Amino acid sequence: MRPTSRIAPRAAIATTLAFLTLISGVRAGMAETFAYVGNADSNDISVFKLAESGEMTPVQTVAFTGVEKPGSSTPLAITPDRRVLIAGVRSQPFQAVSFAIDPKTGQLSHIGNGPLADSMANIATDRGGKVLFSASYGGNKVALNPLQANGVVAEPKQVIPTGLNAHAFLPSPDNRFAFATNLGSDQVLSFAFDATAGALTPNDPPTIKVPEKSGPRHFVFHPNGKFVYLIHELNADVAAFSYEARSGVWTEIQRTTALPEGFSGKPWAADIHITPDGRFLYASERTTNTLAAYKVDADSGKLTTIGSVPTEKQPRGFNIDPTGRYLAAVGELSDGMTVYAIDQSSGALAKLKSYPTGKKPNWVEFLNLP
Repeated sequence: MRPTSRIAPRAAIATTLAFLTLISGVRAGMAETFAYVGNADSNDISVFKLAESGEMTPVQTVAFTGVEKPGSSTPLAITPDRRVLIAGVRSQPFQAVSFAIDPKTGQLSHIGNGPLADSMANIATDRGGKVLFSASYGGNKVALNPLQANGVVAEPKQVIPTGLNAHAFLPSPDNRFAFATNLGSDQVLSFAFDATAGALTPNDPPTIKVPEKSGPRHFVFHPNGKFVYLIHELNADVAAFSYEARSGVWTEIQRTTALPEGFSGKPWAADIHITPDGRFLYASERTTNTLAAYKVDADSGKLTTIGSVPTEKQPRGFNIDPTGRYLAAVGELSDGMTVYAIDQSSGALAKLKSYPTGKKPNWVEFLNLP
């Protein structure tokens, strides 16, 4: 019995060590997540590393090279290959600043700057990472710039006049169309997009009308490609549309609100995002400094309100991490970011911790790096 009793502990220890080694190796090979926060008044980007627990660790602050004056906001976009982050600068000379993303550390290094057609409130790449779409609120226009091989933006190829206050300009999930909100004209412009030629033409029909004085602002597609969700700045409506991928047509199916219950005042809604699995949708409202949460019915596309939570002061921008477990919201007037855990059953938000950022943060992008 004695030999057996001595061997068993050694075998158990060996097994435990092997297991710990395996777990360590798995963890070492896991994707790491980074958050990039655009800060308009300090002319820089705050880089954070997101832990599995939701804890954020500051890793870098990167200044905009070649930029002297602060802009009104700092839209960000990451190329589909996850190699380049692009920041739109809204002070003259209007330009896009490109940074290489280190695939191991997530840190940024400046590559170069390219010209934008105007002060652009929103930028986004097409699904293939060949062009940059941008929308000018004050200039009432949208533009398309080719992206060079190194990720630097080239001269605008198309500049298209729009209705009042173009705000967001994004491609469809299949990259065959692009849509631009016109906040002041209460419409969404619809374009056919030729990804091979890198060119836009008006779709048929060319516009999607929404109620007067609602102010369509930001929108997001459901991951299944069947629905679109649009937030309106001026009345804080959140509208759900069915999306017909073949024609690019939007058809409204529901309208609800991003305002907390009992609100009376002037709405000022801002941003909207959906979890990667499409189960929950969130919207920010700046007058009340709140985030509204909704459950999404995957079959009908309709929303059920979960509720609202307080957040950073003037929450112009927020985003959801690629796992769908965490949401990070920034406040233009608080110079801070708050991270929330997303309840995977209910979609409710639970505050974890707040962090200082640069001055006037207004944009958040998440990125997973394997």
